[in-house]
Amino acid sequence: MPEIPILSVAAYSGTGKTTLLEQLIPALKARGLRLCVMKHDAHEFQADKEGKDSWRMTQAGADVTLLTNGAHAVCFENRPVSTETLLRRVEDVDLILTEGYKHGPWKKIALFRAAVGKPFPCALEECLAVVTDTPLKTGNVPSFAFSDVEALAERIITELDSLKGEEQA
Repeated sequence: MPEIPILSVAAYSGTGKTTLLEQLIPALKARGLRLCVMKHDAHEFQADKEGKDSWRMTQAGADVTLLTNGAHAVCFENRPVSTETLLRRVEDVDLILTEGYKHGPWKKIALFRAAVGKPFPCALEECLAVVTDTPLKTGNVPSFAFSDVEALAERIITELDSLKGEEQA
């Protein structure tokens, strides 16, 4: 089974990662892609709803709690799980998009906003594309405006087609 390609939307907080993904996901879905999105959260979070049965089972000590209804399913891992382990569990998608892994090992779509006042989020050679609100020297890496989501989606499709060609060769 071929490995699922992973692209990471890399930027500092407040740059627009989630907003870009909200627009990019429908553009990629319209091109027929099945997607997984994994978000990195630097803060403690609680995904289960307090008082619900699944929450109560977790509170009782379950290491893993599964919740399903035939249309949706969720797995609550109530223990540390590595990013790599989680990604190995993903199947039946064409692309995994991550949000917030600017130091991860995957190709990146780097976002840069001058007003955020932070440096470029990663090494340019790690980038598939750059999304910016100001002119940047990006060498051979294509650069897009935040509003140019359709062109960014086409760049991603071109990359995926290239990867498929390499697998078949």
